[in-house]
Amino acid sequence: MSDRAQDILRTTFGYPAFRGSQQEIITHVAGGGDALVLMPTGGGKSLCYQIPALLRPGVGIVVSPLIALMQDQVDALLQAGVRAAFLNSTLDWPQVQEIEKKLFSGGDDGLDLLYIAPERLAGERSAGLIERLHAQGRIALFAIDEAHCVSQWGHDFRPEYLQLSAFHERYPDIPRIALTATADEATRNEIIQRLGLDEARIFISSFDRPNIRYTVVEKDNPRRQLLGFLADRKGEAGIVYCLSRKKVEETADWLNEQGFSALPYHAGMDAASRAENQRRFLREDGVVICATIAFGMGIDKPDVRFVAHLDLPKSIEAYYQETGRAGRDGDPSEAWMAYGLQDVVLQRSRIDESNAPPEQKRLEAQKLNALLAYCEAPRCRRVVLLDYFGEQTTPCGNCDVCLDPPELFDGTVVAQKALSAVYRTGQRFGALHVIDVLRGKKSDKAAQWGHDQLSVFGIGADLDDAEWRAVLRQLVAAGMLHADLAEHGALKLTEEARPLLRGERTLELRRHVVKKGSAKSKAARKAKTTTLLADLSTEDATLFETLRQWRADTAREQGVPAYVILHDKALRELAEMRPTTRGHLAMVSGIGAAKIEHYGEELLALIAAE
Repeated sequence: MSDRAQDILRTTFGYPAFRGSQQEIITHVAGGGDALVLMPTGGGKSLCYQIPALLRPGVGIVVSPLIALMQDQVDALLQAGVRAAFLNSTLDWPQVQEIEKKLFSGGDDGLDLLYIAPERLAGERSAGLIERLHAQGRIALFAIDEAHCVSQWGHDFRPEYLQLSAFHERYPDIPRIALTATADEATRNEIIQRLGLDEARIFISSFDRPNIRYTVVEKDNPRRQLLGFLADRKGEAGIVYCLSRKKVEETADWLNEQGFSALPYHAGMDAASRAENQRRFLREDGVVICATIAFGMGIDKPDVRFVAHLDLPKSIEAYYQETGRAGRDGDPSEAWMAYGLQDVVLQRSRIDESNAPPEQKRLEAQKLNALLAYCEAPRCRRVVLLDYFGEQTTPCGNCDVCLDPPELFDGTVVAQKALSAVYRTGQRFGALHVIDVLRGKKSDKAAQWGHDQLSVFGIGADLDDAEWRAVLRQLVAAGMLHADLAEHGALKLTEEARPLLRGERTLELRRHVVKKGSAKSKAARKAKTTTLLADLSTEDATLFETLRQWRADTAREQGVPAYVILHDKALRELAEMRPTTRGHLAMVSGIGAAKIEHYGEELLALIAAE
């Protein structure tokens, strides 16, 4: 079995060797076992069900939540010579009939893999198709992609996923493989329980994405900060996440004014506009998509070079999944986020005001607190991030904290002053007024409420506005202050504040520093980029661009994304190796037998002409 799997990997998909636990997973599932696979985005999850489906008799049924992902996966499989199709709402009746005919066809006209939307499985017709296939012994396996969608308390819950437990009940003889890139222990347990995977082997790969650099900045004119981050990234593909639809639209318009090619994407747009903008992002180079969380799950674009957050996500899982859309090709990429006190207020109020049961609210609050701890962490961001998923690691040297460590100080007295000011002003005012009182600013509001007569008035004159904002934000993140959106962001003390006010505990804080892109961090970034991206000679770079243009033209003719033809990594290898025969082409990563058959002569001719 393993020899056949290795042969399919090489001849069909064009890869010389399996990565990580791929081979072990494939052997287990191909042998009839159930599996739950947690593997980071870009780690090669798809091969873990595609190859077993090719090894076993019958058709692999793949449940996939997004139409665009199905289309891209099927396009890529067809390019590799695998007989694949999908069933979703984009097909007309004759197309559906043609695919159903192929399902039950033997020989070369049949199918190896069928991708199907979860909501379609709820229909009687699709259920009948599955029953017929099973009766004929023609189901190779069930693959449930993005399995975290089954978690009712997760960030991507899809009610249709709950019905997938029926696979276990009706077809216990068919192996099932559930896959996700994002699941903490609680979500893993929920996946196992809801999908009936109690007997499944669990495969957990490292959650680390070493090619992604993580950076978090305190909000201070976020548009200006975003522009600074994007300054040397024009022409690169990226995603900018915003909390509201209005902000998505405004940010896309503003980025276009700054010379970027930016498109909006959110659930309030009509379906045709959303589909067109997603299509352009996937198939054109250098497009930036500005989006709410409605965009992104399952996006299979390998060359996304950055993911930026202008607002705080809901949880570390959401953050990890959203940032994980960068750098699927393994090349250096960036995850950048600007966050401030108002973000915390909005996310906390979202939890408080929801109709969720108390247990769910507590869980969501815990997840938000974990994300705030990540944002305020004085140690390596990758260490904090991976620790959340139960994985231990050492400082990475490739995040903002490692490259430019924050200065820490004993903030006990400063925090006591801030908490006292909140208490003495009646716990009725937001951060701006509390800071004015701390700094002793004469204002109409201070005079109106008599706050200029308080003992706390002016006790914090030694710190400026930005420094006090940083203190208050850290106190909110630490759970000592609560910002009540129902009272316009009024700060209120929590029980956690009492030990500090009584002098029963101390508190370490990060010192606020105005950062101006230090030479150290720029040099480190350049060094990291040079390490991960092999430098091409002038001649090789010219050939690379020639091959890139050929790929773009070929993709346009076929109506598929460019990366479905060949990844950038394959183009770089072609430019450096300059193969002269079909046999040499087979040594390039990602070029299998079908691609050599389709494009071999063209590629050899282009290389020979340079």
